[in-house]
Amino acid sequence: MRAHKANSFTGYMKKAVAHFAALPAGQSILDIPAGNGQVTDALRRASHHVTAADINRRRQEYVYADMNKRLPFDDNRFNGVVCLEGIEHTLAPFALLGELIRVCKIGGHVVISTPNIMSMYSRLQFLLTGTFFNFHPAQLQDVGPEEARDRFHIAPVSFHSLRYFGEYYGAKVIKVDGDKIKRRVLLPIYLPLIVLGKPWSRRLYFSRRYAAWRERNRQIYRQANTWATLFSLSIMVFFQKTREATATVTHDLGPHAKLIPARRLSIEGVC
Repeated sequence: MRAHKANSFTGYMKKAVAHFAALPAGQSILDIPAGNGQVTDALRRASHHVTAADINRRRQEYVYADMNKRLPFDDNRFNGVVCLEGIEHTLAPFALLGELIRVCKIGGHVVISTPNIMSMYSRLQFLLTGTFFNFHPAQLQDVGPEEARDRFHIAPVSFHSLRYFGEYYGAKVIKVDGDKIKRRVLLPIYLPLIVLGKPWSRRLYFSRRYAAWRERNRQIYRQANTWATLFSLSIMVFFQKTREATATVTHDLGPHAKLIPARRLSIEGVC
C-alpha cells in the first residue's frame, strides 16, 4: 500500500469487516497480508479471534507468511480468511487463492479484494495504453528472485479468473462487491460504451454453443455486470468453501510449484 494510504480505513476494509461482524462472535479468522493491523484490530473489536500474517515485522504477534509459498497453517484451520489487496502482489495468484481456500473450513468464507481491472476506467486505460489501471510496469521495482519483499502490483486478476479458480479449489462465489467509483466524472463516457457493448457481451455469454452451461453463464453475466464490477476501484469477491480443495501446493507458489491432491497431504507435509 502506498505510504499516503497506509493509515486509511478504506471502503473494502469496512465491507470485509462488516461481513464478518454480521456472523456469530468467536470466529477464527486469518488476516493476510495484515499490513499495519487495522483489519485485524477491527475484526477483534467484533469479538473474533484473528491470526495476523505477513512478511513484515510491524507487530511481534504476526505469523511470518510468504504468500509466494505454502502458507504455514493446517488444512481447515480457520472459519474465515481475509486477503485484501494482496493477491495481485504474488507470483502465482491463483495458487495463493487455493492456499487461502485450503486453510479455511468447509462452510467458511474467504474474502478477496484486488484492483478492479474489469472496471470501465481500467478498460479505457488498457485500450489507450495497453496497461491496466494500477498495473503499469513503470511503477515496479526490480526485486531479485530470492528476495522476500513486496513486489507490488505484478499480477492483474479479473473477476472471471477468481471465480473459475475459486470453484476449482472448492469454493463458490456468494457475493461480488466493490468500493468507490473510479473517476465518477467519466460516467457520461462509460454508460454509452456499456450500452453499445451489451449485444456483443450477451452474444458471448448466451451463444447456443454454450447452451449446456446456460444457467451458469447467466449467473456469471449478472455478476460481471454489477455496478461494483463495472465501476469500483477495487473488486471484492466473497467465497464460501463447499468442499475439500481439489489440489494444494507443496511449497513454492512460483512458476514451478507442484500441485498434489489434498487427500495425500498430512499436517507435516506429503504422506
